[in-house]
Amino acid sequence: MKNKPFNLFLIVLVTVVSLWSLWPTWRDYSLSKQLDSFASGEDSLKFSLSHRDELENVRKKSLKLGLDLKGGMHLVMEVDQVDLFEQKAWNKDARFHAIMQRVRQKAATSDAGVIDLIAAEFRKENIRLSRYFYDIRNSDREITGKLQKESEDALTRAREIIRNRIDQYGVAEPVITTQGTRRIIIELAGISDENRVRNLLKGTAKLEFKLLREPEVLLRVLDKLNTSLAARSVMSPNVAAQDTAHKAVPAAGTLLSSPAKSAATGRPLYDALTILQNGNVYVSQDSREFVARLFQRADIQALIPQDSELLLAAKPDQLQDGRNYYPVFLVRKTAELTGGVITEAKASFSAEGAQPEVLMEMNSEGTAKWARITGANIGKRVAIVLDGAVYSAPVVQSKIPNGNSVINGIESVEEAKDLEIVLKAGALPAPVRIMEERTVGPSLGADYIRAGMISLMWGFIAVSVFMLLYYRTAGVAADVALVLNILVVLSVLAGFNASLSLPGIAGIVLTMGMAVDANVLIYERIREELDEGKSIVSAVTAGYDKAFSSILDSHVTTLASAYLLYTFGIGPIQGFAVTLMIGTAASLFTAIVVTREIFNFMLSKNMLTEKSFG
Repeated sequence: MKNKPFNLFLIVLVTVVSLWSLWPTWRDYSLSKQLDSFASGEDSLKFSLSHRDELENVRKKSLKLGLDLKGGMHLVMEVDQVDLFEQKAWNKDARFHAIMQRVRQKAATSDAGVIDLIAAEFRKENIRLSRYFYDIRNSDREITGKLQKESEDALTRAREIIRNRIDQYGVAEPVITTQGTRRIIIELAGISDENRVRNLLKGTAKLEFKLLREPEVLLRVLDKLNTSLAARSVMSPNVAAQDTAHKAVPAAGTLLSSPAKSAATGRPLYDALTILQNGNVYVSQDSREFVARLFQRADIQALIPQDSELLLAAKPDQLQDGRNYYPVFLVRKTAELTGGVITEAKASFSAEGAQPEVLMEMNSEGTAKWARITGANIGKRVAIVLDGAVYSAPVVQSKIPNGNSVINGIESVEEAKDLEIVLKAGALPAPVRIMEERTVGPSLGADYIRAGMISLMWGFIAVSVFMLLYYRTAGVAADVALVLNILVVLSVLAGFNASLSLPGIAGIVLTMGMAVDANVLIYERIREELDEGKSIVSAVTAGYDKAFSSILDSHVTTLASAYLLYTFGIGPIQGFAVTLMIGTAASLFTAIVVTREIFNFMLSKNMLTEKSFG
């Protein structure tokens, strides 16, 4: 029996490609071991610097470990559909806001759909949905269908935006799936900075450019709010606990209203504010949360001019007393420009003093609007607002015709990079909240790796020993094919940047059983042919030919089952299905092609006889 050159070439090619694909994984492992072996921090730093490029390169191409093996974060996030539908409504009034507030409260404690809750509340109030949504000619049923479509689109868009943010952050093989109509399941392996990831995922990235109102208008609004609060005896919760000496004048200028005097004269809002003679208003870090909640209250917002809103700065200023104070701004409610016109964002440093900032470029539409806005408001301040917080409020010095702008007031390079990521990925259609979070530590991952490798090793030993004892010389061919089978599975995972998880290891163990099962079918057929008195060459040929259909049927059905698991499953089930599909395809190749070529070689060297099959 002659060897087929193509089959030999194919086996050699598969083996070489598999080893080449797994080489970065081996190199990553060996370099990491060498790095860990250095006791001296200086030696470790020198080694890391000398091999930095190689380490970065091999880690990009090496086999990735899943969340259960490497550790990381599991998050369940929910799209705020109430906020989404509030954005879609028009002609909003106090009655509408009251209805939506009740819907929000019920949605927080119920699994019912938000659209169903909205429809029920509107029926209870005997109001048609068309009063606030879409066209007056639409029926409630039509509007409900449109809102349902908006909800599905928002969930899909939120998933893709979150995926884009994570991809730019650099997490390998994140698992991102949707659950129901509101929730997104996220698994991120190998995450070290958990707070940074939380902020990256939760940020809506709603960027707006808004004009500031004049300082005297801000003071009149604050006086109006303070008078209203004083009439109802609403006091800041931390006034009594704050030392009046601790709230001295924080910056050059004369206080128009000191906190101590405010408490004595019944001016509750000013208990939490520091107002300078130049009109700048600040809130201390201790009082920031109280003031932020106060500004969001419906009764307080009703006292603010309808075309304006009160916002706080995203970052504090450190004044002369060494404490942090957040500026308070009164801005136009309608944005002059939104982040939809941003085409490029890049983290950088300011020219003056190495402060992190983000440079933005606009499309042609945004460039034209920005030129018109800046040209018409020279000498005025424009607030750059991101997710409801003012990052900076520069004075317009001149007309800006090139569509460039800058966000500053950023504390660190990491924050600038994260801001770049969210601006590039786009704004979420609605806010998202983290409903559930689990963190898998690296020690737990190490235990899982150890348990998984032990199960894989014992499975391989048990199968290999059985084949050698039961089929003797023929068992060697099956064991060689089994090794190549595992090699192919791991190399494909590494080559496509897929992750190996604990269910994936289970899939490999199951694949080993399927691989030898195909060999058992062939070997038993060969035994039957030998019992009928055929020669070893004829028996081998007949055994492969007659067993082929049964092997093909079993592998095709397994592939179909694995594909369905991958299509309809989530998370761990998909990890199991991926390795099972790869292993099944590899098993078909090794059982039909590899073992037959090994037998051909053995026959050519007279190493295979009737007794070789036990």
